Amino acid sequence: MPGLGTAINVATIVVGTGVGLLVGGRLPERARTTVLQSVGLIVVALGVGQAIRTRNIVFPLVAIVAGGLLGEALRIEERLESLGDRIRRRVGGEEHTFVEGFVVASLLFCVGPIAILGSISDGLENNIGLLVVKSALDGLVSVIFAATLGWGVGFAALPVLVYQGLLTLLAGRADTVLSDRMILEGAATGGIMVMGIGVRLLDLKQVRVGSLLPALALAPALVAAFAR
Repeated sequence: MPGLGTAINVATIVVGTGVGLLVGGRLPERARTTVLQSVGLIVVALGVGQAIRTRNIVFPLVAIVAGGLLGEALRIEERLESLGDRIRRRVGGEEHTFVEGFVVASLLFCVGPIAILGSISDGLENNIGLLVVKSALDGLVSVIFAATLGWGVGFAALPVLVYQGLLTLLAGRADTVLSDRMILEGAATGGIMVMGIGVRLLDLKQVRVGSLLPALALAPALVAAFAR
């Protein structure tokens, strides 16, 4: 059944957040900081591994720069933070940690290449294998994030539901449009964005990854226009 993989993914994020909230209160502040930094290092490594798969770095470079300019014009980062803050006001919670948990978790769960490839595979072939793997990873990360950033992480399940659900529904048409090279360069671009999330988790720089989201669509478009 198309969409089953996304449903499992949403469930693991919610459950992982619940576990993280139960565990987090028992961890001292220094332990939570260390855990979050550890995840940041792993996220950077994952991003690097995906980014270096590009066959021409010009495509991700142009997509990231142009996507960033477009994202800033559309104020995507601010809109994400505003959405997180509106949810926080509805349900309660500490302002900084709730919004940061929601934004960072939403970006990490949606930007990665498995979200794209897994959703397309689910929609085309009813194959949820990739999304099951992603669900396990997201569930584990949700535990760690929720233990350090609070329950805003659980609400990242909403963007995952919308984003992956739409990709799954549109997969039939996307298969006739996207070539393997377009998917590869889009995934490499996503890897660079994942690196930005890792830098953010390490508290080195507040990279505005949300503003870079248009790059995920621009990279395949550039390949279609210029790759031979």
